Amino acid sequence: MARLKDLYKTQIVPELAKEFGYKNPMAVPRIEKIIVSMGVGKAAGDKKFLELAKKDLMMITAQMPAVCKAKKSVSNFKVRAGNETGLKVTVRGDRMYEFMDRLVSLAIPRVRDFRGLDPNSFDGRGNYSLGLSEQSVFPEIDAAKMEFQQGMNITFVTTAKTDDEARSMLALFGMPFKRPREQ
Repeated sequence: MARLKDLYKTQIVPELAKEFGYKNPMAVPRIEKIIVSMGVGKAAGDKKFLELAKKDLMMITAQMPAVCKAKKSVSNFKVRAGNETGLKVTVRGDRMYEFMDRLVSLAIPRVRDFRGLDPNSFDGRGNYSLGLSEQSVFPEIDAAKMEFQQGMNITFVTTAKTDDEARSMLALFGMPFKRPREQ
């Protein structure tokens, strides 16, 4: 069993039930899925960039990414409708917990000048999004062989009803949120 899945069942569920007054353990918020997406704007000019980003994303998530196509033409970005411009992966189940474990314990600490994740990046319904400026923070990616830097967006979709519940749950998972400033 994944380390974070075991942590969730043994420690996080009782802690959240006590904090928010849940009587039923099934009512306690949980993470449904993690969505990792990359916008590969360089792919409009050269398909090589899309293939390299696909390979990197597949190594990071251990899953084949889906290719996203542009819905509209945008002349300023030299993009036509139907061009392949991005990649996305939806990770669920044990893979989700494994990915989150690597993200929290290995990748985020490797970010340069890291001062904590923004605790206000919730959408109002308990889902949290964060962005990474390069994929080389993941240990699966060899920085020496990397041809170009590519950022990514990571969204945690939870069953939490409020942002406070989701923030508390993710903090118990080990997400390094910034501390609010004391005044």
